[in-house]
Amino acid sequence: MEGNNSMFVPTTRRRFFGAAGGALAAGTALQAGATAGHETEPVDYYEKLGVRKIVNAAGTYTFLTAAVMPPQVRAAVNQAAKHPVRLEELQTKAGEYLAKRLRCEAALVTAGAASALTLGMAACITRGNEDSIKAIPNSMQGLKNEVIVQKTHRYEYDHALRNCGIEFVTVETMDDYQRAFNERTVMCHYFNAAQESPISREDWIRVAHSHNVPCFNDAAADVPPISNLWNYTAMGFDLVTFSGGKGIRGPQNAGLLLGRKDLIEAAARNNNPNSNTVGRGMKVAKEQIVGMVAAVDWFLSQTDAGMEAEFRRTAERIAAHVRGVPTLTTTIAVPPVANHVPHLLLKYDPARVKIEPKEVARQLREGDPPIELNPFTGRNGDKDLPSDENTIVVGVWMLQPGEELIVARRLKEVLSHAASA
Repeated sequence: MEGNNSMFVPTTRRRFFGAAGGALAAGTALQAGATAGHETEPVDYYEKLGVRKIVNAAGTYTFLTAAVMPPQVRAAVNQAAKHPVRLEELQTKAGEYLAKRLRCEAALVTAGAASALTLGMAACITRGNEDSIKAIPNSMQGLKNEVIVQKTHRYEYDHALRNCGIEFVTVETMDDYQRAFNERTVMCHYFNAAQESPISREDWIRVAHSHNVPCFNDAAADVPPISNLWNYTAMGFDLVTFSGGKGIRGPQNAGLLLGRKDLIEAAARNNNPNSNTVGRGMKVAKEQIVGMVAAVDWFLSQTDAGMEAEFRRTAERIAAHVRGVPTLTTTIAVPPVANHVPHLLLKYDPARVKIEPKEVARQLREGDPPIELNPFTGRNGDKDLPSDENTIVVGVWMLQPGEELIVARRLKEVLSHAASA
């Protein structure tokens, strides 16, 4: 595995330009040959590999390969793939550009939001102590490594922080929170979409800062609204992360780490291409970095009202097609924080339409083409969505043009058959 050191062979200016000219000529010839041949014809590797394409009526879930990038973003990724650059220069320039656009001190493109959690955590532990970068997570002697978190904010991404050798201190009340600080406290973590938050964002920040401890907000899936990209740093969070491949519609394996300049710089020192760091394996390719920047540009060119109107129209087209099913009712619901876009909910009398929503989901998944419904289908959505075991949930925002009719026809077919049984 390569490190950061390079070996340079002395040469003369004439030899350098002579060699460069020869390489350029050879490269041009190869490019011309590729263009003239059939190698440049696009190959459908999903088909070649036997991977079935799906209709995504679920949402921007990782297991469904998240969002489809808009044409502008795909074009930027393809263009970036054509030329090598210096990775650290690209990361620096991309970060400076993103920080200006997103109204924060500094920014870093990461290998997804989970990577940003690890790198931000590493930054809090190692800032001002370069030797500790190589030590974590196995040797934590002399390092602060306690992270305060609300009990209701413990979640399936704890491990992204624990990768750095930290220990959680869990609190439930404001009194617990005040007493939890000590000389080993390194950071206070906040899960932005937690269904319950006894301690508000504002109080979480205020108390942490009174102890001179940074606050990290995981807002991975929490755009739109667009303004959330700067709302939380403006509120006072020292670090905030967003997924690149969800609402922003960038590459799935890209994310954003935003916040204080000193912490972002420390995160970069724990990141690739620096060897012997906790983030060395979290590579972000040039294509992902450029794709993330292009996705932010695309996203900021949209409006919340315009996106919501588009998604509502899609939901209404599906609803109009299935309304003939006996006892079926349709509603449109918008989750309060994460995935804050219109979702279509279908309910019916199971005595008349004799099929469970989970069975509907299974039949659509196994059909041709395969259709994935939202994972809240047939289960309680709590505060995220007003769904239950008798609800079908259709996520409409990742449907491509025309796919809403495929979903609608298949839903009506399955439900109508169950109603006539």
